Amino acid sequence: MKWWPRRRRGIACQELVELVTAYLDGALTRADRARFEAHLDGCEDCTAYVQQFEQAIRALEATPGEEPAPAEVDALLTVFRGWAAQREAGPPQSGA
Repeated sequence: MKWWPRRRRGIACQELVELVTAYLDGALTRADRARFEAHLDGCEDCTAYVQQFEQAIRALEATPGEEPAPAEVDALLTVFRGWAAQREAGPPQSGA
């Protein structure tokens, strides 16, 4: 019996959103980058999302200013970690 290697399917929009920073940082594997870009080729919404993300990064890089205080960075990280934990927990359950 011959086993065929399993082909990885394309990615969904939600997975693209989760991978966008790794994509822009050049941190995806060659295969994942190809899947990511194949999705962009066929999805106008995700293409617009990535372009908006890139514009936001350029705008932030061009903004003069001071480094944020460590307490501000910690507060932002706390908010982001809380948001990520809520996403992993799923939608709130309604009680009866």
